[in-house]
Amino acid sequence: MSTHRSTTSVTTPVNTNTLSQQVYSHLRAGILDNTYPPGASLPEEALAASLKVSRVPVREALRRLSAEGLVVIKPRQGATVIELTPKQFLDAYRVREALEVLAVRLAVPKLTPEDLDQLDAFQQALQAAAEASDVQEFFSLNAQFHGFLVDKADNGDLKSIYESLMDRMRRYRTPSLDLRGGVNMSIDEHAAILAAIRNGDTDEAAHLMAQHIHVPQGVLEDELEPEDSEEEHEELGAGS
Repeated sequence: MSTHRSTTSVTTPVNTNTLSQQVYSHLRAGILDNTYPPGASLPEEALAASLKVSRVPVREALRRLSAEGLVVIKPRQGATVIELTPKQFLDAYRVREALEVLAVRLAVPKLTPEDLDQLDAFQQALQAAAEASDVQEFFSLNAQFHGFLVDKADNGDLKSIYESLMDRMRRYRTPSLDLRGGVNMSIDEHAAILAAIRNGDTDEAAHLMAQHIHVPQGVLEDELEPEDSEEEHEELGAGS
């Protein structure tokens, strides 16, 4: 009997934690794929009912998402999916540029022939997705191309910060593509970056990566008057 009671007392918290993790994973995936779009309310009671769980794992999941910058929790108002204003979107792009330039500088000297082949494969797949007008596949491959270089930088802090930032930005992929000027420009820029990487020219690759990521920034910077940037309240919608 004592052994049975001991086993029960140990396994119960594990089951509770697993349930909280499942709720967290579900909500996080929904936020990233815009099932729960920017500005959407996430009421604990309604979520608990729809997921057929108590409010406790929902509350724990929302707290984790808040810590990751995906959800904002306000007293007496509950949780809401984070929205990015144009100013915040611009800020995120500036940080992304710095992170990816650093990733290129760290990664290029370490890349193997197999790594270069993998980057070539991403580039060819991007071209195929563009020709097929498969925007979702294009976005996925684009993320893999950039993420591969971040991985090869072999810097845990860089990767952690980058992934958190991209989780917030990826919900705005359509406006990002509009700001960039379409997929063909992006493919040409990737090709130039890859050529510099193959030549072992780290400085040129870093420079081209900075230019590549700076394209949408330039549009946002032109649209945001310096004196009004801190007061900008227009929100970017996921499909605008």
